[in-house]
Amino acid sequence: MPRAIILDCDPGHDDAIALLLAHGSPEIELLAVTTVAGNQSLDRVTRNARAVARVAGLVGVPVAAGADRPLVRERVEMHAASVHGESGLDGPALPEPTEPLDPRHAVDLIVETVMSRPPGTVTLVPTGPLTNIALAVRREPRLVERVRQVVLMGGAARTGNATPVAEFNVLTDPEAARVVLRAGWDVVMVGLDLTHQALATPDVVRRIADLGTPPARFVVELLDFFTSAYRDALGFGAPPVHDACAVAYVADPTVMTVHRAPIDVELAGELTTGMTVTDLRDPAPGDCPTAVALDLDRERFWDAVLDALARLGPGGA
Repeated sequence: MPRAIILDCDPGHDDAIALLLAHGSPEIELLAVTTVAGNQSLDRVTRNARAVARVAGLVGVPVAAGADRPLVRERVEMHAASVHGESGLDGPALPEPTEPLDPRHAVDLIVETVMSRPPGTVTLVPTGPLTNIALAVRREPRLVERVRQVVLMGGAARTGNATPVAEFNVLTDPEAARVVLRAGWDVVMVGLDLTHQALATPDVVRRIADLGTPPARFVVELLDFFTSAYRDALGFGAPPVHDACAVAYVADPTVMTVHRAPIDVELAGELTTGMTVTDLRDPAPGDCPTAVALDLDRERFWDAVLDALARLGPGGA
């Protein structure tokens, strides 16, 4: 049976690929898409999500906008224009969205969707700052016992990207990350240790281009911009498609190696705020609810992305 997910995102080039993977994978049932300010402002990432939904041919799945600022901190302009462009999704010409925006707040949609389904059947996949997820569990604490798993893209056991020790999504709202990591539910942190192995190298881009479909061409245009931006801003030879890794894990947990380990978030360090402090000393406590992804089967990962894109066919744009 496909695993039912809610994708909470801030598109973002890698979020866009994550959404296409979620819709195209036969192992995933995409219940809802929610957005949070992160890679760009809430208005821009929400429009981007709806545009990608049209490219994917995603119909009848609600898309709702959520938090436009962190839980408690002042909103800081951390938008990642250097790698995602001013729109948050520079590169391809974005189609006009055709599906209406759900009138509910993303937090309401998350709570209502999870509580309406049988316990243990919905996985939350947040690929942006964790504000919506933290607000949802604070509003409805029963989510902790009803959600199957939280598979988040964020954090790092070793080296950060926004700072030497902090990853962008967590640093954007570290208090929200602490709420999510301390809630007691099953959390898998798919952080930079793993996602920096998911590089869209030229051979990968060629394989996608060879599909020849509109969604595949859209992804190639995304990756053309993303490759140049990552090279110029960060010195990468090929860009990592971080967020798709979290969706890939839900579809096939064997695509990566996951290590059970206590994880917490530093909130007050002068140099370490936003650091996901990960205790990799063995053994982890028997009741440890958190785990970190460390090693990726790169070939199987990209095979899954290619298969999902192929299944989308002509898409909807």
